Amino acid sequence: MKNLAPNIIRQRLLIEGFYTININEEIIENYFKEITESLNLKMYGEPTIFSTSGKGKETNQGYDAFVPLVDSGISVYIWVNFKFFSIIIYTCNKFDEKKAIESTKEFFKSDQLESLTF
Repeated sequence: MKNLAPNIIRQRLLIEGFYTININEEIIENYFKEITESLNLKMYGEPTIFSTSGKGKETNQGYDAFVPLVDSGISVYIWVNFKFFSIIIYTCNKFDEKKAIESTKEFFKSDQLESLTF
């Protein structure tokens, strides 16, 4: 991808995997707290978490969540029927990608995880 704005710092990381813990809104809030502390990022608002239970296709049931950061945000998508997550960390600051991946893997007790920087 061509960098259209090289003077603007942007770091984007997609982390996907299968989880082995029980997920609910409190767990997602805890993830936001842990990942922001781990990466030294600052939330400036409360997480917004939506449950898709009873809405849309049965295969897509789960959670859509977002937390605003002083330097952008983190989005979390959970498919409960597949025990699968997809997380996008987007910042206008540099962060340690390896730490983000390892923290996410440990938090969700994931034994199968992939990541992509873009």
